[in-house]
Amino acid sequence: MDAVLRALAEPRRQEILRLIWADELTAGQVAAHFDLSRPNISKHLRVLRESGLAEERREGTRRLYRANPERVAEARAFLESFWDQNLAAIKASAEADAKRETS
Repeated sequence: MDAVLRALAEPRRQEILRLIWADELTAGQVAAHFDLSRPNISKHLRVLRESGLAEERREGTRRLYRANPERVAEARAFLESFWDQNLAAIKASAEADAKRETS
């Protein structure tokens, strides 16, 4: 999960992930949305691929990239677990306060 969180920490990679969420794109197509060199875009795509957030498919000499929704769902579940723990703590605190008030 560390690699996923590091990959998502960079705003450009977040935007790249949004671009390849619905459409399978080449590195050149992704690069057209940014003021970055193609090698830099390729580096970002590699980080996303190595973290499991993106997948690469070869079609002849082209490499097509798309988001991996299952890996994104795992990251979301991981982050939401912190939210659930905080809600449980708030609930326990509120119930304790309510008990003290009625005692």
